[in-house]
Amino acid sequence: MVFVYYDHSEPEWEEGIFRTRRLTWTKEAPMPRPRTPLLSTERIADAAMELVGEGEPFGVNAIARRLGVTPSSLYNHVAGRDEIIELMRGRLGERYIPASLSGTWDEVVETMLRTERRMYADHPFLIPLIVGKTITDPTVIASYDRLATALVDAGFPEDEVLEVVAIMDAFSIGFGLDLASPDDVWRPETPTDTLGRLVEIGPRGAVRSDHAFESGLELLLDALRLRLARYEND
Repeated sequence: MVFVYYDHSEPEWEEGIFRTRRLTWTKEAPMPRPRTPLLSTERIADAAMELVGEGEPFGVNAIARRLGVTPSSLYNHVAGRDEIIELMRGRLGERYIPASLSGTWDEVVETMLRTERRMYADHPFLIPLIVGKTITDPTVIASYDRLATALVDAGFPEDEVLEVVAIMDAFSIGFGLDLASPDDVWRPETPTDTLGRLVEIGPRGAVRSDHAFESGLELLLDALRLRLARYEND
């Protein structure tokens, strides 16, 4: 809003005419509201993931410092540390796990294993936190539900499906950590009969890990197919 005020003091003489000075007052506009709230569960989870990924101490106070707020502000959005861990699990699910899984049961299994391996490899320091807490996040629960449904629909007995899921989890976590491991997994410093020679001639780093994962994936899928055929023949 602009107000115009005419100065009634002595007019100015300029080039044969009188001029009245005009002063313009401008009323400052109010400070606009921020486009996004200062805090949200998403921002809290992302800050927590940054801390964990950097190897920094993880907790409510550390997250508050990272976000530049007081710890009490966080408690307006989360109940505490356990809820933040579950929020981090949910953020991983949103970023990595496909919203829909389709195809045959073995295609669903392969997609999940490849996705989870990459997820765990990208966030290895999160693994001890999330595996120690019961899974409740809706996004992650939905992905497990789609996997379990695919296995049941394929003919796997319901009382064995969760065992298959647990095997898959262990497989993807293990190979995620393997992908995140150093290029040299073994470095014998004492004489060996076989290991040292194999290390010397074998691939290293991501190439080694990828080869091992593909072999393991083939073995796991073949074993599940054989098991499913046995169920169908019984």
